[in-house]
Amino acid sequence: MRENEDLEITDFLGRLPYRIALAGGWIDQPFASKHNPSPPGSMVVVCVEPQFRFMERAGICIGTRQIALELWKGRVPKRDPDELVQELYAAENEGRTEPSGSQDMIGLVYPGISRLDYDYAYRGGVFPRHVESNTDPQVASWLERVIHILPVAPRPEGYNPLETRNLLPDWIARLGQSGKACYNAIVNRDTDALGASMNECMQCWETILPGTVRHRTLKLDLLGLLKYYQARYRGAMYSGCGGGYLYVVSESPVPGAFHIKVRTKHS
Repeated sequence: MRENEDLEITDFLGRLPYRIALAGGWIDQPFASKHNPSPPGSMVVVCVEPQFRFMERAGICIGTRQIALELWKGRVPKRDPDELVQELYAAENEGRTEPSGSQDMIGLVYPGISRLDYDYAYRGGVFPRHVESNTDPQVASWLERVIHILPVAPRPEGYNPLETRNLLPDWIARLGQSGKACYNAIVNRDTDALGASMNECMQCWETILPGTVRHRTLKLDLLGLLKYYQARYRGAMYSGCGGGYLYVVSESPVPGAFHIKVRTKHS
């Protein structure tokens, strides 16, 4: 028997899930949701099994996950999920002037695919007014098949996507609606609608926070790459600001891409 062949990848990564964020991202930040004329605005997160190591600084909440690994000794505790989200949020954001959004924590704690509804009138927009989750294995299997993931590049040092903020109410409303459309598309297993919601989200990012796709520290033409895939497939969006991974929606193979496994049950 080969040495170490009985080891599991979770022996190195830990058993906590990762999370990916789809359409609607940034609506979880109060600086955005406070300008939403038609709250709540929504975004979608997906709880992902740890099958391999994602790269850092790529919008996969590696930092949040590392804090959770230390805080909870490698597993999500069997306690009230809202309580766990608040506990992890407090641990990560203590003393920070620009706190991370609570969607990072929710994506790690809630299994399946979740729609997070943010309203600035509810707890200052820090936590969602409502979380709608779908753990149907057939829905998860469909999403695993149609989401193709391409590595692009981690965010560079010195990068700040928030230097320019065009907090236009109509566009922030569109951002929140893209999350609702994304969740409905997933539940209904509608590939065209899923791609459209992700394209819409990226258009909102480019308008509201142009630094998410254009910045002096970025060496890649993120917009050019995005538009290439959007023109050839059902839709595409980045995993986070400044690149990271590119999520492409397609019923057919995408060269160079890999897939994720959705976690539909508590570990």
